[in-house]
Parts: sequence; structure tokens; C-alpha cells
Amino acid sequence: MNLQAPMTSIRARRFSKLTLVACCAALAACATQIKLATTDNPPPSKKFSAFNRFELKEIELASDYEAHAANQKATRKIQEHFHTRMQPVVDEWNTRSKARGSTLLIEPRIEQIKFIGIGARIWVGPLAGSSAVHMKVRYVDKHSGEVIAEPEFYQRAAALSGATTFGYQDNDMLYRIVSLVTRYTTNNYHQAVGGESGGTADARSNER
Repeated sequence: MNLQAPMTSIRARRFSKLTLVACCAALAACATQIKLATTDNPPPSKKFSAFNRFELKEIELASDYEAHAANQKATRKIQEHFHTRMQPVVDEWNTRSKARGSTLLIEPRIEQIKFIGIGARIWVGPLAGSSAVHMKVRYVDKHSGEVIAEPEFYQRAAALSGATTFGYQDNDMLYRIVSLVTRYTTNNYHQAVGGESGGTADARSNER
């Protein structure tokens, strides 16, 4: 009786199961822990049109994320989107207001970021994990130092979608986060209404 074939089949099945478990573990290990449980931002304490002048500051990147070249590159790209999306809004408001008086500072800061570059997407694919960015924007009365609003914003590019689009979704995430900030800013100009954050209600805010 030839037992070689059944034993080979058993080993093959065991190997397949171990491979599947290893792949799942690798995917879980690469999953980003950057999350935001807040789905909506509260209204500012004042509508933005209560100010006469507006200043948009350069993005600040939290020191914990400065060491990674991919995060630095992503920050520069987000800054570019701020120049093309937000700066024209600020310039228009400054042109519209001829009066000199109170100034609103707009200070964006990246609190957490994990960006998967196209090289990692090509060579590692979904095993590189998902990309995510969590940003806070402070709206501050320049004269008094009063914080008028400090909304939070979040966007994510899933590992699989990032891989299947060869990094397009990762890069689009950087554009979407600025779109959220721009929408919040413009929507709260004439009246204080708040706005969406991009976060998800099922996210656990204590995870990093």
C-alpha cells in the first residue's frame, strides 16, 4: 500500500494553512493604528467673517513622524495642496476685507501620519499596510491668542486599494484631507456650523 501520496497531500494542506495564517498575521502587523473616532467637528466660537484679515501658516509635522522620508514627502505634498486649495480662499477673503483689525491665524498640524510610497506599493503591495493621516487645524485670534476652533481631520487609504491602484489612493488621501479642511473653513465663514472630520464612529480613539 502506497502511503506517500496521502502523506504528501496532508503536508501540502498543512503548508497552505500555515502560509495563510502567516499572511494574515503579516497584514495585521502592518495595519495602521492611526484612527479618529470623531465624525463631526463642533462649530467655531465665532464665524470666520468676524475677522478682518487671515493668515495661513505652513504645516507643522509632529516630531514623532519627522524621521521617515515617506512622511516628509507626504507632508510636502499636503503643503502643495494647501497652496492650491486653501491659499486662494484666504487671499480672496483678504482682498474682500479692506478694514484693518482682527486677524485669524490658521495653523495646520499633522498629529499622526503613515504614508506608503509608490516604491513600497510596487514591491510589497498590500503587505506594506494602509496609509493614514490625522491632522488638527487651530484657528486663533492673533491679537488675543484665543483659540476660535481646533477641528480634527482624518483620511485613510486601505492597503488593498493602495496596492491595486499602484499608490494612487495613497496620494489621493493627501488631497482629500486638504479638501476636508478647506470645506470646514469656507462653510464656517458666514456662520459657525462645524463640519465633518472624516473619522469613523467605530474607531477606537485610544489607539495609535
